[in-house]
Amino acid sequence: MHALDREDRLRLMRFICSFAWADLEIQDEERAFVRKLVGELELDEEERRQVEQWLQVPPPAEELDPADIPREHRQIFLDTARAMIVADGKIDPEEAENFALLEALMR
Repeated sequence: MHALDREDRLRLMRFICSFAWADLEIQDEERAFVRKLVGELELDEEERRQVEQWLQVPPPAEELDPADIPREHRQIFLDTARAMIVADGKIDPEEAENFALLEALMR
């Protein structure tokens, strides 16, 4: 994940936050996963504030285009999205559907 530049780190967090919102409610475990990821990605203060905003209000759908994800980073996005949807110990149908769609669009 450290191979991601600033733009790709924020793009990843946009997608991850959108997965957290898939069932229209962010669980404590999902919030903890997002914050742990923020630390792992070593986001700066401005980036952290942006992620916190996405935890309050989901990122706009028009900012979530899988075609914008560089081919060399697609597996990172898929692996991280998969980890996000199991973070709360259950997979909601909306999360599974969103993941299947993301995976299909990235192949």
